[in-house]
Amino acid sequence: MGGHEVCSIENTSFVAGERLVYKAYYNWKFVWIPAGEAVFDVIENKNDYEVRVIGKTYESYDYFFKVRDYFYSKIDKTTLYPKNFVRIIEEGDYRKFDSISFDQVRRKAYSYNGKTRATAKLQQANFDECMHDLLSVLYYLRNVNVDQYKKGTYIPTQVYFDNEKYPIKVRYEGREQKKEIKELGTYNTVKVIPDLVVGNVFKDGDKMKIWVSDDANKVPLLIESPLKIGSAKAVLKSYKGLRYKLSSKIE
Repeated sequence: MGGHEVCSIENTSFVAGERLVYKAYYNWKFVWIPAGEAVFDVIENKNDYEVRVIGKTYESYDYFFKVRDYFYSKIDKTTLYPKNFVRIIEEGDYRKFDSISFDQVRRKAYSYNGKTRATAKLQQANFDECMHDLLSVLYYLRNVNVDQYKKGTYIPTQVYFDNEKYPIKVRYEGREQKKEIKELGTYNTVKVIPDLVVGNVFKDGDKMKIWVSDDANKVPLLIESPLKIGSAKAVLKSYKGLRYKLSSKIE
């Protein structure tokens, strides 16, 4: 997959003003608890898109495990690869600050990484190919034409965060018709399974599953994820500013 020609994909799936709101549930002792929400916003500038995500737990869930997360990615319009990425995490007692500047042409990244902005240290990384961040990879993959893949084949990509490179392989699982999505309705979907980053969040061998709308928007409708303790899922709660009609919805 080397060479500069691969490091570009045309955006055919999203536009400025798109807002996706997800409701997160946590499964603990066989009970699904509504835990919080995440809001994804797309802003457009002359040469790039800015994607902002704010995730937080509901007040009723805060005493159990409080989350206040902020993600930001500046994505090059012509390539859909990132220029800048910021991640500020507050989850329980855990704190993380990660700010990355990408140079896709020279295959480098400069990141300030630490517990907080004040303690973050500058590090440089070199790559042998183009590199995504945690957000840009989602918007990039929404533009991949899955029709060129057979069921069971992998869509390879690379993600960089926390001063580490992660090769992520997304397995195309084919189409799943009439998938019931909680409180959202019934949809024709495309199912994908990303190979997860094993480590502090996920157990080895566990599989995250994602169902995406089988239309030109390719909106993630449902994400199911195993965790070290229990499991979680995110369900699309509301959307606005989509590029196309959500034609995958079955009335």
